[in-house]
Amino acid sequence: MSIAGLTIIGESINDSVPSTHELFEKNDITGIVELAKSQAESGAAYIDVNVGLRSPGFMAEIVKKIQEHISIPLSIDTPDPEIAAAGLEAYNPERAGKRKPILNSISQARLQMFDIYKKQPFIPIMLVTEGTENSGDLKMNKTAEETYATAKVMINIARERITDVKNSELILDPGIMPIGSDSDGNFKRLIHSIKFIHQDSDLKGVNMSVGLSNFTVMLPSKRGDGSPVKGPLESAFLSMAMPMGFNTIIGSVKRKYSLLAEDHPAMQCLKDVLELEGYDIIMRVMSYYS
Repeated sequence: MSIAGLTIIGESINDSVPSTHELFEKNDITGIVELAKSQAESGAAYIDVNVGLRSPGFMAEIVKKIQEHISIPLSIDTPDPEIAAAGLEAYNPERAGKRKPILNSISQARLQMFDIYKKQPFIPIMLVTEGTENSGDLKMNKTAEETYATAKVMINIARERITDVKNSELILDPGIMPIGSDSDGNFKRLIHSIKFIHQDSDLKGVNMSVGLSNFTVMLPSKRGDGSPVKGPLESAFLSMAMPMGFNTIIGSVKRKYSLLAEDHPAMQCLKDVLELEGYDIIMRVMSYYS
């Protein structure tokens, strides 16, 4: 069972996944469709589709083939405006119960992607990990305050570009980084960013999402005692974030996410991380899984 109120965008159809990359390289459309079907049958609310650097035409073909076999909406996942446009224009809302697709992701460097909305309405995931300096140049946000400020900017841009858009049709991605190498305090920035967004009455009902598998990508699968590492830490993040309005992940339908008790070791680990700085964060995570 997944967590009530948590929307899962199935992550498997992504060129960065080695087994999926191989399917793409072999042009194994049947294998890609089977991946979509298995995720839909296992509880995904959306199916992520990321074809990497392949052509816009290939994205369009994949979208059409997947929609012949499943009836849940898709998430078109690419930083390339041409590939995004091809995927969205190929998408048929009638095949998904008239539900809009997601477009993942728009940043301040890719605002032209909003223009595709006129041809195919979508739910945008807006990346808020980088903001504009006074000079107009983009820079990575290093604090929760900077991330929150960018979130406000992106929400206002979305409201300007999409007429009468509701907060419930907007998704913010405040960015999640590997906890195993978090000497810069990115987890602290993320949690406080979520808190600031949640506390802003103007942003009430706005969805928040991250690619959750990125959180544990550098960690071993099991602890020294044989118990799992990745699932509990991902569940600990959700246990902290969901009470603050966080509600969507690009994640695995195979992972058994759950809300953990406050005294669970994974919860204790992340609570300690929030109080630490620099290399002490990495040491605390190491002590959890070793």
